Amino acid sequence: MMQIAQPHVDCAGVPEEIVAHYSELAFRALLVEVNLTPKPGLVDRHNCGAHKDMALEDFYRSANAIRLFLPRFIQMGAAMASRPECETLKNLRPIGIECEAAMFRATAGVNTHKGSIFSLGLLCAAIGRLHQQQRSTTPAAICETVAAFCHGITRRELQQNNLQETAGQRLFRQSGLTGARGEAEAGYPLVLTRALPHYHSKLAQGTTPELALLDTLLVLMAHNGDTNVASRGGIAGLSWLQQCAHMLLRNGGIQQPEDLGHLYDFDAACITRNLSPGGSADLLIITWFLSQISPYTP
Repeated sequence: MMQIAQPHVDCAGVPEEIVAHYSELAFRALLVEVNLTPKPGLVDRHNCGAHKDMALEDFYRSANAIRLFLPRFIQMGAAMASRPECETLKNLRPIGIECEAAMFRATAGVNTHKGSIFSLGLLCAAIGRLHQQQRSTTPAAICETVAAFCHGITRRELQQNNLQETAGQRLFRQSGLTGARGEAEAGYPLVLTRALPHYHSKLAQGTTPELALLDTLLVLMAHNGDTNVASRGGIAGLSWLQQCAHMLLRNGGIQQPEDLGHLYDFDAACITRNLSPGGSADLLIITWFLSQISPYTP
C-alpha cells in the first residue's frame, strides 16, 4: 500500500498522557454507542438492525483499528496550532484516509465508522489545538474550533457541480440536507443545544446512563436531518422516522427498563422499512464523548 506523506508533527506542548486520555475517551465513545441496546435500525447487541452486511463484531474490529489513529489526530491539531484554523483540515485528511483504509481492512470492506472517523478526527484535532494554545477544552470551545476547521466545506464539497454526483451532493441539491459536513461546519449545534443538555438532565434526574443515552438518541433522531435515512427511504422515510421519535418522546421517552419495548417495536419497524439512522448514531458518539470532557487533570 502506498504510504501517504505526513507533515512534520511537533507535539512538544501536549504531554503523552493527555493524548492518551482523550484518545481513549474517543475509542470508548465508539464502543459505548455500538453496545447501546436496543437502537432502532442500528447494529447493537440485539441484532444488526437494517444492515445485512455488518455485525457487532465488525464494529469492534473497526473501533480497534481506528484507535491507533486517534492520537495522530490530536497531535496534528497541536502541530497546526500556530497556523490558521482553515489550514488544519487538509492536513487531517491524509490521516483520515489512512484510518479509513485500516477500517476497511479490519471489516473486510464494510463501512462501519466512516462518519465517526470524520467527526472524531476533527474533535481530537480541536483538542490538540486548544491544549497547544493553552486554552480550556470545553465542549463549546472544541465545537467552535471544529467549525473553524470546516469553514466553507459545505459549499466546496456539496455545492460543486460534477458529472459523477455523490449521494451527499444529490441529497443537498434535492432537499438541502448537509449531513456530517454541515453539522461539523456549524459546530455541532444539535449536540450542544439539544443532545448534550438532554443527556446531562436525564442523568441528573437519576436515569441510568444507558437509558439516558437511548432517550438522547431519540432526541437526535427527532431533530436530525439524517442523510443515512434519507438515502435509504427518501424524505418520506426521514419524516416518518422523525415523527416516530417525536411521538415516543411526547409519550415519556425511555425512563425505565419497561420502556425498552417501545424501542424494540421501533427497531422492527425500521428494519421493515430498511431505515438506519447512522447519522444520529454518529452524533450520539459525539454527545457521549463531549459529556466526558473537562480540562484534563492527571
